[in-house]
Amino acid sequence: MGFVVGIDVGGTFTDGVAVDAAGRIVSAKSPSTPPDYSEGVFDVLALLAEQFSVTRRAFLAQTDHISHGTTSSLNALVMGRVPPVGFITTKGHGDSIAIMNVEGRYLGRSSQELQNVLGHRKPSPLVPKSLLKEVAQRMDREGHVLVELDEDEVRAAVRDCAAQGVNAIAVSLLWAFRNPAHERRVREIILEEAPRMFVALSSDVSPRIREYARHATTIMSTQIGPGLRDYLNNLESGLREEGLTGPLLVMQSSGGAITAAEAPATAISTVGSVLTGGVVGAMQLASQLGHRNVMATDVGGTTFLAGLIVDGEPVRAVQTIINQSPVNVPTLRVEAIGSGGGAIAWIDAGGNLQVGPLSAQAKPGPACYGAGGTEPTVTDANLVLGILPMHGLLGGKRPLSLELARDAIRRRIAEPLGLSIEAAAAAIYAVQNAQTGDMLRKIAVEAGHDPRDFVVYAFGGAGPAHCAAYGADVGASEVLVPLGPVASAFSAFGLAASDISVVRELSDPALFPLDPLHVAANFERLEHEVVAVLERQGIRFVSTELHREIDMRYGMQMGEVATPVSTGPLSAASLQQAADRFEQLYAQLYGAGSGFRDAGIQALTYRVRGTGVLPVSPELPEIPRADGIPVSDALIERRPICLDGREGPVDTPAYDYTRLRAGHVIDGPAVIQVPTTTVVVPRGMRGTIDRLGNLSIATGA
Repeated sequence: MGFVVGIDVGGTFTDGVAVDAAGRIVSAKSPSTPPDYSEGVFDVLALLAEQFSVTRRAFLAQTDHISHGTTSSLNALVMGRVPPVGFITTKGHGDSIAIMNVEGRYLGRSSQELQNVLGHRKPSPLVPKSLLKEVAQRMDREGHVLVELDEDEVRAAVRDCAAQGVNAIAVSLLWAFRNPAHERRVREIILEEAPRMFVALSSDVSPRIREYARHATTIMSTQIGPGLRDYLNNLESGLREEGLTGPLLVMQSSGGAITAAEAPATAISTVGSVLTGGVVGAMQLASQLGHRNVMATDVGGTTFLAGLIVDGEPVRAVQTIINQSPVNVPTLRVEAIGSGGGAIAWIDAGGNLQVGPLSAQAKPGPACYGAGGTEPTVTDANLVLGILPMHGLLGGKRPLSLELARDAIRRRIAEPLGLSIEAAAAAIYAVQNAQTGDMLRKIAVEAGHDPRDFVVYAFGGAGPAHCAAYGADVGASEVLVPLGPVASAFSAFGLAASDISVVRELSDPALFPLDPLHVAANFERLEHEVVAVLERQGIRFVSTELHREIDMRYGMQMGEVATPVSTGPLSAASLQQAADRFEQLYAQLYGAGSGFRDAGIQALTYRVRGTGVLPVSPELPEIPRADGIPVSDALIERRPICLDGREGPVDTPAYDYTRLRAGHVIDGPAVIQVPTTTVVVPRGMRGTIDRLGNLSIATGA
């Protein structure tokens, strides 16, 4: 076996992890390089190769595969920085993306925001009116053609979109998931009129019932598809030129990877890829440490992402929310807000301090980078508070300017609010911790769990500086910061540990009792598609696993629950067992006695998830024990650090992580400086280095 590499491309930093045949794990971190993020990938590959004492070309020639995840697509959607696209839909239904199924005012909102009715705002439609094109055609609910497709209207729509300069068109027609013939013909016409146009069909991206969610998912996939395609083509060609012969894989939101050639067609399935990698890595680490329930959190440069592991398995979802719009793709349940280290602090019209969702990203970056950024960010606040070392990030490779950070906070936050610079920085730190804690609590409660039953894992470059605060805020008694050889590149470690995964689904609504033969036919069709895609990957698997599920709901309800279905032959008895399992899951989510079987149980969407298991399962190695070496040997300095605006700066010890050993205990307040991140242990909390080199913080919550 050669090297296995995981690459996590964030909006601010690019991380890499490599595992060799002996199980040795190394990591590296380098600034991201927008607009051409591939440069940052090659920078990280060179740093990884250096640690194995080989050239980058020799390293790539010995690499079995690279698993790649990126937040760039997600960041673009969260911040609204996506190019305009055309949208073709059934005549009379174009306004559905403005009406938003009446969900636009509340989807993705916190309970506090929902209570402020006067403050509700709907986001702008995903496509402007000038690029929304309606064409005559109609299918019925069974997929029978009622009105033939008007091809002349399609051609006129495509020509107008092309004249407006768009390079991508989304197509989502009524009932296309029952019969995709009209959508496929629309694609043919688009490519006849504009051969270079990127086209996404709802029947490919989201073949699922519910008109608006299918429209929104297809449009957002189209917004990021061309950029992802061009980026991956450029990256893969560069890797091939440097000697890579193994596949380039792209992580998906569903928890596994797929080849780069297949990823752009369903680009929306990759938007949660980095935290998905983090969740996979957390599962790997949790199995070593014996943790069954984990909240995996990733605070990168642009976004805060969080996912759950319950009883050793990731919590999955059939839908997620981005910018108040539903995204209908199977996914590990991952929530995201624009609240990373580069999140910009600003004052709203009401004079309130806000943090995010806009980010300074890698260019120009936070003000303290000295690269032209003028807006104050979370990173600037952390520098002013003394949390970050004065010599800079990445072991001093990224110098920081305290003067520029103070000036940005003074102009934008402190003076408008009548605060000192230090108090304004402390307020930014507090708001960051509060809004990340709110989201963490929300995802646990909405999945039917008590956050106090979880260990919080915190990774990403900015996560360790904030995790103790948001972990304690949700009531978690333990917060774990994965350090050791992966440190802030933990998501990249998960990418390296991931398998190949393919998901296929179809909607076929029917009430129980279901016909076992009809259900078996649906699953057989999906399993055939999944196996075919796995075989196209061109990779030898240790084994292949297939998992079935059906989205079920009670009659007259809108929300469904993904319910596992047994493999093998199906019978009336096995389908009844699935219905019973649905009721158990429903009660877990919404409370005992909340179900209503008399309303009937309806099956909506069938799904098959296939996993090709790869012959690599890296584990973090143990580190030397302290064995009497005092923790004071790792002390770098004491410096004033402000972790609480009410308390002000406190003389605080700063420790060098590279000199800490298993068993060392550090009482807060303290900071631990890692070459790629900084960990905060607040007052009243205690940090312990475990046998794998991770820092376990007892919050006292």
